[in-house]
Amino acid sequence: MASKRVIKTHKAPNPVGPYNQAIAAAGEMVFASGQIAIDPSTNTLAYDGDVKKQTELVMSNLLAVLEAAGATFTDVVKTTIFLADMNDFGTVNGVYAQFFDEATAPARATVQVARLPKDVLVEIDCIAVI
Repeated sequence: MASKRVIKTHKAPNPVGPYNQAIAAAGEMVFASGQIAIDPSTNTLAYDGDVKKQTELVMSNLLAVLEAAGATFTDVVKTTIFLADMNDFGTVNGVYAQFFDEATAPARATVQVARLPKDVLVEIDCIAVI
């Protein structure tokens, strides 16, 4: 049976359901749950209606989860971006690009969804290898 370790940090928002911030599997892979624009210091939604600010906070929250697992963005091999409106793709992509070097950026999928938790505009999850 493969080993599994729950990753939890107070530097990112608490889960809002029956899931963990991330799971490290077999000591090599980290599966980070989707992060949304929740301020970890208050556990409340931040930047309602501002996709750029929401994306910046999502990436900050995702980094906090990765760091708790002993990883950074350079360890990320796959991300998924969920958008409430595909018209926000350019703005989200611009923020996202500040966190990943284009030459070594992870594989990625971006999809528009009907609705996201707490009616946020963006959610991002990732898989990292440590």
